[in-house]
Amino acid sequence: MAETQEKVEPTSGLDRYFRISARGSSTGREIRGGLTTFFTMAYIVVLNPIILSKVPDKEGNFIGGSPDGPNVVAVAATTALVAGVLTILMGSLARFPIAIAAGLGLNAFVTFGLVGSGLFTWPEAMGLIVIEGAIVLLLVLTKVRIKFLHAVPMALKKAIAAGIGLFLAYIAFWDSKLVNDPGHDDTPGQFGQGGAINTFPTLLFVLGVLLGGVLLARKVHGALLITILVMTAVGIIAELIWSFGAASAENPGGWALVVPTFTGQDWSFVPDLSLIGQVSVFGAFTSGPAVITVLLIIFSLLVVDFFDTLGTMTAVGEEADLNDEDGIPDNAQAILIVDSVGAMAGGAASVSSNTAYIESASGVGDGARTGLASLVTGIAFLVAVLLAPVAKIVPFEAATPVLVLVGLMMLRSAVDIDWRDYRIAVPAFLTIIVMPFGYSIAAGIGIGFIAYVVLSACTGKAKEVKPLMWGGAVAFAIYFALPALQNLLGL
Repeated sequence: MAETQEKVEPTSGLDRYFRISARGSSTGREIRGGLTTFFTMAYIVVLNPIILSKVPDKEGNFIGGSPDGPNVVAVAATTALVAGVLTILMGSLARFPIAIAAGLGLNAFVTFGLVGSGLFTWPEAMGLIVIEGAIVLLLVLTKVRIKFLHAVPMALKKAIAAGIGLFLAYIAFWDSKLVNDPGHDDTPGQFGQGGAINTFPTLLFVLGVLLGGVLLARKVHGALLITILVMTAVGIIAELIWSFGAASAENPGGWALVVPTFTGQDWSFVPDLSLIGQVSVFGAFTSGPAVITVLLIIFSLLVVDFFDTLGTMTAVGEEADLNDEDGIPDNAQAILIVDSVGAMAGGAASVSSNTAYIESASGVGDGARTGLASLVTGIAFLVAVLLAPVAKIVPFEAATPVLVLVGLMMLRSAVDIDWRDYRIAVPAFLTIIVMPFGYSIAAGIGIGFIAYVVLSACTGKAKEVKPLMWGGAVAFAIYFALPALQNLLGL
C-alpha cells in the first residue's frame, strides 16, 4: 500500500509535507475530518472541569487554589489550550490523524484517588503527573515502551480500561443521585429516592443518558457534545421556570454542582490561564505520604496512562489503513513522543495528563488520513479557549450522562477477555469490579496484578509471568500492607 501511495505526485508543499495525495485524501477531506474529530471530543472542555472540580485537597483548596470553590472557567480554558497545542504538535510532527486532550480515567484517578483521598494537594498531584509523563517519555526515547507493553497481559490491559469505565459510570450515578445512600445500614445504596426518580436534576441526567444512547446508536457525529448542549439548554429552561437552585440539606432537589443560569455569571471572554504552572513537581515527596507510597502511586499512574495510546494509535491507524504489516502505525515513535509530552504538559498546566483520543477514529471515518486533520482539530480547540465561560452554566447532571456513555465505550474492551480461562478471568474480573466498588483505580490494578501472579504460580504457569509483573505484584502487596507494617513497626 505505502509503496503505491508514494508514487502519487504531490500538488503542493502542503500536500508533500502531509502526504495528502499519497494517502488517498484531499485538503477538503482533511479539514472535514479534523472538524468531525473536534466536535466528537469537544465535550472534554466541559467534562474535564466537572471531574477536576469535584473535591478539595488536603488543605481544603479546590483546583485553582481557593477554598471557596473550583475555578471552573480556568480549567475549561486551560483544558482547551493544552489540547489545542498538543494536537497541533501531533499533526505537525507525527503527521498522523490523531487528537490529544485530557485523558478520561486519569483525571478521575487524580481527582478521587490522589486528591480526594486526602493524600496530596492539587499542585502535588499534578506534579506526580509531570513525573509520570517524564518517565514515559524516557521509556519512549530509549525504545523500552514497546517492550514494557508485553509485560502486562493483554487481558489485564483491557480489564483496566473496562474497570475505569465502570468507575466513571459509578461516579456519574452517585453524584446525579440516581444511586445514593439510603441513610440506614440495611443496604449500602438505593436507586433514586426509595426506588423513584423524584427530582428534576436526576431526571435530566437519565434523559441525557437516553439521548446520548440514541445519538450513538444512530451514529450521529458529535453525539456526546450534542448531548451536553441539549441537556444544558433543557436545564437552563427548567431553572428559569422553576428555580430549583443549588442542592443542600434544606433543598435536596437542587442542582448538584452548577446551577444552570446566566444570572451573576462573569462573561469575560479573556481566557483565564492562571492554572498554568500551579504544580509542585517534587512536593509529594516532601509533604505527602511515605516515599514508597508515592512511588507506587506513580507506578499506578504509569500503568493507567501507559497502554492507552498504544491501543488508540493502533486502532486509529487500522481504521485509516496506515498500519504496516506488523500492525504498527506510520510514524509510531513520533506519536509516542508527542503523547508522552502530553502527560507532562497536562500536569504542568494543572489539567491532568493529556493523551491520544480514540474519538479521532470519527474523523478518520469522515475522511481524515493525515496530520493536517489534527492541525484543524487543534486550531478548533484554540478557538474553544475563548468560549470557556460557557462551562460555568453547564450543570453536572447535563454533562455526566457522557461519563456513563464513555464508560460504556471503555467497557467494550472486556469482550476480548477469555472469560472461560479462570487464570485470566479471575484477575481481570477483580480488576474491573474492585475499581468502582472499592472506589479506587489503583486498588483495582493492584488486586488484578497480585491475583494474576498468584493464579499463574499456583497453576504451573509461573514462567509465563514477566519479571515486571512479579515486581509490580510485590510492589502492590507492599502498598496494600504498608499501613499495617507501619503500625507494626511503630512508624
